[in-house]
Amino acid sequence: MQRIFVIGAGKSSTVLIRYLLDHAAANDWFVTVGDMSAELANQKVAGHPCGEGVTFNVLDDEQRVSSIRQSDLVISLLPANMHGPVAADCVHYGRNFISASYVSPEMSALHEAAVDRGVLLLNECGLDPGIDHMSAMRMIHDAQARGGVIHSFESYAGGLIAPESDNNPWKYKFTWNPRNIVLSGQGVARFYWKDQLKLIPYNKLFQRYDLLEVPGYGTFEGYPNRDSTKYKSLYGLDGTHTLVRGTLRKKGYCDAWNALVALGITDESYEVDLPQGTTWAQFIDNYLPFDPELSLKEKYIRYFQLEQLPEVVEKLEWLGLFSDRKLDRFQGSPARIFQDLLEDKWKLDTGDKDMIVMLHKMEVEMDQKMWEVQMSLAVCGDDEMITAMAKTVGLPLAITAKNVLAGKIQRTGVVIPVTPDIYMPILHELEQDFGISFIHEGKEI
Repeated sequence: MQRIFVIGAGKSSTVLIRYLLDHAAANDWFVTVGDMSAELANQKVAGHPCGEGVTFNVLDDEQRVSSIRQSDLVISLLPANMHGPVAADCVHYGRNFISASYVSPEMSALHEAAVDRGVLLLNECGLDPGIDHMSAMRMIHDAQARGGVIHSFESYAGGLIAPESDNNPWKYKFTWNPRNIVLSGQGVARFYWKDQLKLIPYNKLFQRYDLLEVPGYGTFEGYPNRDSTKYKSLYGLDGTHTLVRGTLRKKGYCDAWNALVALGITDESYEVDLPQGTTWAQFIDNYLPFDPELSLKEKYIRYFQLEQLPEVVEKLEWLGLFSDRKLDRFQGSPARIFQDLLEDKWKLDTGDKDMIVMLHKMEVEMDQKMWEVQMSLAVCGDDEMITAMAKTVGLPLAITAKNVLAGKIQRTGVVIPVTPDIYMPILHELEQDFGISFIHEGKEI
């Protein structure tokens, strides 16, 4: 019997755990789900005879080592900054490891030791990062195999709300980690455009978006992610003049979020200590110039020149920023205080469905002609539990786990899914068994 240890029973684990349990008997697996909440872990296992839920604290060294030593494969759904000790133990005790997180410097440092021990540390194997890499590389490799020369490549993805559940002015609700959303884009965006390095600081990022069409779903706003430059070599696109990886939002989002960035309440770099009972109107007024002749709303509009953007003002007002609603907490960073409000206003309601949208655009020279090729993906969730996010993060991880345990992936060290031996079986099963497939379009330009 092969034993799988899944660490974390949060939202993105639901479909992963269900897949593993559904395939457990046929493959002679036993699935243990560990979480700080044993109740949550047991809910995900749901009494399945091939699984169990246990209380697990990753900071408990003795428990962590014991759990890993008893496993053949470890799948970590922990926050990215908590994978390090788990991966290090996996290397030490010769256990393979999978995660959906970006490769961190701490993870990279384990590469040579993992190779020496014959251990696979496979990361970036969820949605974004994950399916984005896999589908991009299939697109790139296919063009190159046919003699194509790729001149530009753009890739965008977003976790959004399905059209039928889109019922607030922001056209957005939390479908994954709220903290990541509130802090998204912080730092400097780096990418290549027409052979020039481009830099966009955080305070300008949400002013620099492009409008992108996704077949069947309309127009979206796309803005660059933090650092696209490293993907030139990673994707084998050293001769490409334009390379951008970005995030998708529905129309109207970026201008409104920019008004919040400009105000300063997405800032995580300092903390405030406010009087008990502070209201949102009072908190917002702290950031605006003194002017007793104007209302708070009027000051906000004038200070940030929103006179011609009534749809932005509507979004801010809908959040309750000008209201007498009290803050949920009175100490902490502005971003953390603001997150509490967003978690209430942007929560998924009963029956809500989320949506994943992905778009790749490529200009390729082939047969002495220039072509624009586009691939797009849209996946909707079933409900607030079986979400599109849970599907598109969990299924690639689960399929990868199956392939690792079956000995179909022979690589060792720190790896991401950019080679055909890893990405082709995953994309094939996603398409054939789960209907997660891309729409292809191309035209001569």
